[in-house]
Amino acid sequence: MTELPRENVQSYPRPPALEPVALPITIRLGGAPVAQSNAAYRVLETHHAPTYYIPPQDVQATLRPASGSSYCEWKGAARYFDVVVDGAVAQRAAWCYDAPTEHFAPLAGYLAFYAGQMDECRVGDTAVIPQPGDFYGGWVTPNLDGIVKGGPGTRGW
Repeated sequence: MTELPRENVQSYPRPPALEPVALPITIRLGGAPVAQSNAAYRVLETHHAPTYYIPPQDVQATLRPASGSSYCEWKGAARYFDVVVDGAVAQRAAWCYDAPTEHFAPLAGYLAFYAGQMDECRVGDTAVIPQPGDFYGGWVTPNLDGIVKGGPGTRGW
C-alpha cells in the first residue's frame, strides 16, 4: 500500500501549480471502470483539494456533451460532459479545457471528474472523498491538512 505524503492545502500556491501524478488514478461508476491512468496531472491551488486530470485515451466511459460552461481565471474556458458507462449516467460529472492558458497547456483535452458523482475515485490505493460544496472538483484524501475551500462560507475566499 502506497501512503500519500502529508500536504497542507494552505501552502499550495496561487496562482496554482500543475504537476504530474506518480500514482495510478482509478475512477468507477455503477461498478464499471470510467478511467484508469498512470499519466494524470493534478492542479494545486491554495485552500483547494487537488484536482486530477486524466488523458482522454485513459477514459473508458462515454462522454456526452452537457449544457453549460465555466471560466477559470487560471485555466480558461471549460466545457462539461455527462459520464455514461454500462447504463449508469452521471450528469455534468466531468469537464475539460480544450484550449487552456499557456501555463496549463498540458491539460488540453484532459478530463477531470467530480468525485461526488462517481462511485469510487482512488489515487493509488487511497480512496477519495469529494471537495466540500457543489462547485469545486477537488479530491480530498486523508493526507491533506488545512482548511479545504468549498464548504459553507468559504466559496468567496
